[in-house]
Amino acid sequence: MIDLSVEVAGIRMQNPIMPASGTFGYGEDYIDLVDNSKLGALVGKGTTALNREGNEQPRTWPVPGGMINFIGLQNPGVHTVVNDKVPYMYKFGVPIIINASGSTVEEYATVVAVLNTSSLIDGIEVNISCPNVKEGGVAFGQDPVLAGEVARAVRKETKLPLIFKLTPNVASVIPVARAVIEAGADAISLVNTFKARARIRSGLYKGQWIEGGYSGQGIMPIALKMVSDLYKAKIGVPIIGMGGISSLEDVLDFLESGADAVQIGTATFIVPSTMTDIIRDLGLYIEQTGCQSLKEWREKGFPMPKEK
Repeated sequence: MIDLSVEVAGIRMQNPIMPASGTFGYGEDYIDLVDNSKLGALVGKGTTALNREGNEQPRTWPVPGGMINFIGLQNPGVHTVVNDKVPYMYKFGVPIIINASGSTVEEYATVVAVLNTSSLIDGIEVNISCPNVKEGGVAFGQDPVLAGEVARAVRKETKLPLIFKLTPNVASVIPVARAVIEAGADAISLVNTFKARARIRSGLYKGQWIEGGYSGQGIMPIALKMVSDLYKAKIGVPIIGMGGISSLEDVLDFLESGADAVQIGTATFIVPSTMTDIIRDLGLYIEQTGCQSLKEWREKGFPMPKEK
């Protein structure tokens, strides 16, 4: 058996593959199609202090290279997540990471404080980057000072690993990353979706515009560059990379660019088994390189499979 295990901010995972927040529910959305117990971790939806109904329709639209979403952080609220969703996630036997969102520093702190009451949660991903919330989520991720304020506030509420999810809608992610790390972040995840706009060409909402977050294969080259830049900046904490991943080759590119683990989102909408397919293929690939583990493959400089 090839050892694909990784450790991110003290969270031990059986492999580096996990769903991106907001694309996999709380593990129940694809329960008849995906074996959650094979994933590296389960990542819950963006969670706010109170329940949110989300934005009005239209919420999603396919565009070249991916899709635009305008969901609006629909979720049942942090207390329901802790009492109902987390126990459901726990039964799959993999680490649980809950995404915490908010429109004020105080809300972030409240959400994290409630999450901290659960003994079943392994880590918290703090979303300061979601571009489809009007109240100010983008502003936190675009300003190192504001990002640092959020990090200091949530750090006071928990000793759990804190993963800060950064927005790509900045000139450079490095100043924001350094600000949250200085304030207590244990890892960085990036990139979230890009601001985008498109006209709906057919169906019930034909002729209307949708503005929200652009995700999918079209953003992968930019996401890879941002992950690589952050890795080269020697920030000193693990990086979880994401953005357009849909194949083993994409995962390998992120790992070689400096990511310790990856999250997969939009591809799951197209092929629900994408994550488990990649986990299988990653094990076979590492074996073909002559390595016994993902760690050994990294240490040897990412060797290619041996020729037969």
